[in-house]
Amino acid sequence: MLSNSIWRFRLSVFPGGVISIGLLLLAFLVFYTLFLNSDYESFTSSLITNRTIGLIKFTIFQALLSTIISIIIGTILAWSLAHQSSFRGRDYLVALLSSSLVLPTLIVVFGIISILGNNGWVNRALLHFFDYSFENSIYGLGGILIAHVYLNASFATRSLLHIFESIPQERYKLAKSLNFSTFKRFLLVEYPAIKLSLKSISSTIFLLCFTSFAIVLTLGGSPAYNTLEVAIYEAVRLDFDIPLALKLALIQLCITMVLVFLSANFKIGNSNIKTQDRKILWKEPKKLQIFQIFTIFVFTLFFVLPLISIFVDGLSADFRKILSDSLFIKSFFTSLFIATISGIITVIFALLISDTRRNFNLSHRIKKSKTTNFFNILIAFSGNIYLAIPSLILGLSFFLLSQKFQAPLTVWAIGAVLCANVLMSLPFALSIIYPPMQRIAQHYDKLSFSLNLTGARRWLYCEWPYLKSSIVYVFTLSFCLSLGDLGVIALFGSNEITTLPWYLYQLMGSYQTKDGAGVAMILLVLTLSIFILLPKVFKNASST
Repeated sequence: MLSNSIWRFRLSVFPGGVISIGLLLLAFLVFYTLFLNSDYESFTSSLITNRTIGLIKFTIFQALLSTIISIIIGTILAWSLAHQSSFRGRDYLVALLSSSLVLPTLIVVFGIISILGNNGWVNRALLHFFDYSFENSIYGLGGILIAHVYLNASFATRSLLHIFESIPQERYKLAKSLNFSTFKRFLLVEYPAIKLSLKSISSTIFLLCFTSFAIVLTLGGSPAYNTLEVAIYEAVRLDFDIPLALKLALIQLCITMVLVFLSANFKIGNSNIKTQDRKILWKEPKKLQIFQIFTIFVFTLFFVLPLISIFVDGLSADFRKILSDSLFIKSFFTSLFIATISGIITVIFALLISDTRRNFNLSHRIKKSKTTNFFNILIAFSGNIYLAIPSLILGLSFFLLSQKFQAPLTVWAIGAVLCANVLMSLPFALSIIYPPMQRIAQHYDKLSFSLNLTGARRWLYCEWPYLKSSIVYVFTLSFCLSLGDLGVIALFGSNEITTLPWYLYQLMGSYQTKDGAGVAMILLVLTLSIFILLPKVFKNASST
């Protein structure tokens, strides 16, 4: 019965199924390559050392601390924005918070250093007005936490704001009639609505911080603040200690696999879409309003200032010199090429995997059973393997394969970067594409079957009208994520294969701050322009 149903929908099941199997095989290949290249005796004999224990402890500690702070700030800010829904510029702030997901991490680092560094805006202002400056360096745990919170608190805010706004108005009216205090209203009305999503968002942020690379590499400052990811990079690029890199990679791979497995049951609540323009029908207490407005103002300042500093510092750069540099030109076009191909592949993979997965979730297509549930979980996991296999570990396995199989290093490098970028974007793409694809099947399957509407005709009349905006958004998201990634390229980067983030990292490493500011400004403008303008251009073009 199951095989008959699968065969009936073979054009829907098999393409995405093949991709899912390929992704799972890739995960196995990564693990097998690392294990095959490690010396079992030396690996087991030196597995637990003071250095590896220290790396594991700090990696977990900074990720846990970053997650806690990000969730606390994100929850308070989302709550404040939900209750202050009418101030001028709110829509722009929310849109800016959405862009935090695609901001290149090196841009964030550059902006934070520009504001809080030893020669940053804050210290220069303090010296000018009070003849005093902070001597504490931004490099170290403090800098790592600031950068992580900058990115992840924004992500948490944007995710939780939808849920706060979807809480039915009747619950607030009931809380008001029962004369609930602000704390009691949050505890009994708002917290139950966000509780499930808090678990999912927290696990995602923890994994992102646990595998963070560019931020720790640039703001760590010393080996004392190295994480497993940075230690792997240094073992390969600086010391060429492949056995040590393999040992650390396998340790990290085992930990991330366990973390992904434990967080697999965390589900986001389904009230994640704003259902109405909800406004509180009564005035909040004055002190509460002041607290909410103060929270919004402080975080807006914290979020916007580094971006403004990039623009201001970038204006002093010698753009004639930068734009005439052959290495910059090569980096620019390589980044555009890789980001475009990554975006196209991500869209195709997301569509085909979502098309396959919905067959196992719709009983009128394939009857539900333990087998279909297993396939559903397997397909869902295949699209999220990036959380278990970070890009640097993926890059290391490609690096080891390049030592065994003869091919130009540039080919291996581009393949590794494309693979890492697609895997990085795929979880976000599936979360955007899959829900509307399932709804389309629920609403239009019977009509399509009765009209014998299949293949390209079904896609043209049923799928495309409802998916086109999501497809453009997924492409834009993947393009921007790929454009600013500094992961795999850190292992393969050279004058032969270089991208804008790698070019910027080299400028920062050689203390060419003016040129670095100019490149950072170009990368920021390019990312934000594409992320904000491309969906609008497509929307206007499709409406005419």
